[in-house]
Amino acid sequence: MRKFVIILALLAIGVGALVFYLNLDSWTEDRIVTELTTRGVPEPMADCMATRMVERLSPRQLAKLERLRPQDGEADVPVSIAELLERLRRVDDPEVVEVTGSAAAVCAFSI
Repeated sequence: MRKFVIILALLAIGVGALVFYLNLDSWTEDRIVTELTTRGVPEPMADCMATRMVERLSPRQLAKLERLRPQDGEADVPVSIAELLERLRRVDDPEVVEVTGSAAAVCAFSI
């Protein structure tokens, strides 16, 4: 009986962790959509990009995208190629830049 209770408790913890993980992905995807639409990306494209980004990037890599936010004195949306490149350098992860760029390109052509 004792083993049964322990197995049941472990199973409950596992199910709880799985539910939390699935909700975390949904929350992360919603947050990305919100950030993209705030920056002027149309909602259908933001939905498409967020799905691809959550699938291909780790939570740590997704957090690096916050470095793209404007700093003091910068416009919400980069106004020049130089400013865009500077923001991309702040991300400091080529895979994050590649996944974000490819998601934008694929989604732009599929919508």
